[in-house]
Amino acid sequence: MHPIIFFSKMDFSQSNLFGYIEDLQELTIIERPVRRSLKTPEEIERLTVDEELSDIERAVYLLSSGQDIQGTSVVANLPVLMRQNPAETLRRVLPKIREVLHVAGVEMQLTAAVSFLTVLQEELVSIHTYSHSFLHIILQHLEHRDAGVSNAWLETLLAVIEALPKETVRHEILNPLVSKAQLSQSLQSRLVSCKIMGKLANKFEPHIIKREILPLVKSLCQDVEYEVRTCICRQLEHIAQGIGTELTKTVVLPELVELARDESSSVRLAAFETLVNLLDMFDADDRSQTVLPLVKSFCEKTFKSDESILISLSFHLGKLCNGLYGIFTPEQHLRFLEFYKKLSTLGLQQENGLHNDNQLQLQTLEQEKKYISVRKNCAYNFPAMIVFVDPKNFHLELYSIFFCLCHDPEVPVRYTMAISFYEVAKLLNSGVYTIHKELVTLLQDESLEVLDALVGHLPEILELMANGGENSGSESKLLSIPDLIPALTTAEQRAATSLKWRTHEKLLQKYACLPHIISSDQIYYRFLHRMLTIILTNNVLPVQKAAARTLCVYLRYNRKQEQRHEVIQKLIEQLGQGKSYWNRLRFLDTCEIIMELFSKSFFCKYFFLPVLELTHDPVANVRMKLCYLLPKVKSTLKIPTDKHLLQQLELCIRKLLCQEKDKDVLTIVKRTVLELDRMEISVDAFQKRFYENDLLDQEKERQEHLLLEMEQLEKEKQQNEGRSTNTNDKMFEKKRRDSKTSSVLTKSITLSVPGSSSGTSAGKEDKKSKLVRSQSFNTQALHPKYSNIDKCPKKSSATGYTSSASGMGKSCMLSFNDDSFRSHSTGNSGNTAFLSSSSRNLFNSTDQKSNGNKESQSRKMSIKNRKSNP
Repeated sequence: MHPIIFFSKMDFSQSNLFGYIEDLQELTIIERPVRRSLKTPEEIERLTVDEELSDIERAVYLLSSGQDIQGTSVVANLPVLMRQNPAETLRRVLPKIREVLHVAGVEMQLTAAVSFLTVLQEELVSIHTYSHSFLHIILQHLEHRDAGVSNAWLETLLAVIEALPKETVRHEILNPLVSKAQLSQSLQSRLVSCKIMGKLANKFEPHIIKREILPLVKSLCQDVEYEVRTCICRQLEHIAQGIGTELTKTVVLPELVELARDESSSVRLAAFETLVNLLDMFDADDRSQTVLPLVKSFCEKTFKSDESILISLSFHLGKLCNGLYGIFTPEQHLRFLEFYKKLSTLGLQQENGLHNDNQLQLQTLEQEKKYISVRKNCAYNFPAMIVFVDPKNFHLELYSIFFCLCHDPEVPVRYTMAISFYEVAKLLNSGVYTIHKELVTLLQDESLEVLDALVGHLPEILELMANGGENSGSESKLLSIPDLIPALTTAEQRAATSLKWRTHEKLLQKYACLPHIISSDQIYYRFLHRMLTIILTNNVLPVQKAAARTLCVYLRYNRKQEQRHEVIQKLIEQLGQGKSYWNRLRFLDTCEIIMELFSKSFFCKYFFLPVLELTHDPVANVRMKLCYLLPKVKSTLKIPTDKHLLQQLELCIRKLLCQEKDKDVLTIVKRTVLELDRMEISVDAFQKRFYENDLLDQEKERQEHLLLEMEQLEKEKQQNEGRSTNTNDKMFEKKRRDSKTSSVLTKSITLSVPGSSSGTSAGKEDKKSKLVRSQSFNTQALHPKYSNIDKCPKKSSATGYTSSASGMGKSCMLSFNDDSFRSHSTGNSGNTAFLSSSSRNLFNSTDQKSNGNKESQSRKMSIKNRKSNP
């Protein structure tokens, strides 16, 4: 059927046939080079090696008579041969490699350098053997005509120098270096000598360096070739660290000053960078009299005539300003600050002092790239410049530059600002509120690279934002950042619609910090349902798992029981009982996270039975994943409280063993049964072997109960507020009517009102104290390390009955814990009723006692009066 339909749609006209023929001819032209590249029988014969040869014999044969590609393969395989048979490799293979390397091409040379370095790093031979067998080969090829090969052998030699003993280095490397560094030697030889000197400076004592190396350094600083002067200038930093402060001041610093005035810009640049890196080794006099004038002239020249050094200058400017901070006068301080501001906007304005004569000319592409790099370096140095101006002066001195860099038109600049945003926020500390708008701007940036860079420290940034300002209360944290929640939701949606799922995963992981920052209702309405949607609709597994974990964190700190029940119901119905097996697999992932974040009793109450229902799932993969999860599920049980759940678990496992038809699942079931039999179930009382886990679980359970208590107290507060408004209105009407009655009635009313008001005020004060305690849990629950639940009941008012009430509260808490989280039949209404009834009984008992005391006293008085008046 398909070929007939295909040919029926083709057009066999003459023009189309010629078009098909031309296409076929083009295909044959394309295939011709492939056919030419195939090996002829003679070449195949030449490449064939006897299979009976050993590895050593085959390596020797290929190095002797094989082609270049075969010899390169042997050289690359040298570390393997050294592991298998080091003695034969050193005796037979290494001499052949030495012979071949004299005439080898670039590829084999580079491969040999890497193999020799691998042999050293993996310590396949002793250092003595290595220096005797390998070191001479390395030294022979240091001056290879190809620069890439020479650098590869040089890198190997520099790594070898660190491992070799001093005597070997002195005889084999340092002594020949004196002749290699002479002006009569080639340029390549002198460049290699410069780099070796920098490495040797950390190998020997200062007096040896002073006697044998420093004279060579001075001569190379005066070399006629600018490449040599640049190379030795960059090695002066290592040499200074080897010889110490005194010799650096007397020998290295004068050479640096002279090199900083060199005719070559590359030499001047190397001298400037070395001066900046060595600032810590100079004292205040050297900095003020020698370094500072050089730096000032260097900065002035770059803006006037030498733009090539701008990139390096902008990169080191932060380190330079802080290194010279103590010797700056106020004018110099202001001058360097203005210099930084000018660099931060370089290329964004026409009138920037660089092109006074050619302002109308368009900037070339190279200049634009250079200016972008300069502004990027300014963004990198921004935290250092905050330290330079003092964080107290940030808004006055640097906020405008911060605004410009965060709104820069180029992505690399904004990316660098996003990376350094956390450092800026830490430095500003209590003044962090000044950069709220820029945080929102970067969250809404059009580039996902910027968002990815910012998200790395987003929890720390948001915590600083929430706690650094004046609003530190849990309900008013976002008053100073009104646009934060829309910016966070927009950022997540943009990451979700892009192809960069790793950025989306990272963002969802970091959003787990939001319970520290915003209220529970805001999370519920703006973020929690979005996480559930991602789990259900997203196709990327890491993203789904990240959303599941964040959703569980939101559920963990949700403060309304109704909302928690709604989310739990949706998880069970849409994931655990979903039509797609993929959703049911994600339900098991979510349950694993819940077992990690919540208490054992919480999991047993809501998720234990829904998980066991998946033993009847029609998809084998779901049953297989459930079998892997069963040991963790069993670990949540406590005996004897969860005895009926244990029976359900054992029943499900028996059904799996009897009814399972899939071989793979049955194998895992049998393995799981053995593991479950070895497990020990924890009991309600503490045991030594489970002590730490039981303590952690108890802490989780306490926090969950406190969340319930918080909700109950908030409801009581709202009810009391409503009752107080009604009673106030009734009292006002009553007073207005009673104003017409007699004075005796007025006195009796005035006498009865204070007693009742004092009683109600005492009750209100007690409830207020409890509410304050419960509201403070908002931060304690989010920061477990600061939570100390045992201290909560100690907070009480000064009224007389509060001590007994607090004791009653403890007994209520114990029964509340057992009923709400351990038993699976009763709901939360019973607990609430129990709490309210117990409190009413408490108040009734106290009232009855007081009334009984008053009645007994009145009876005694009447009896005395009768006796006195017969």
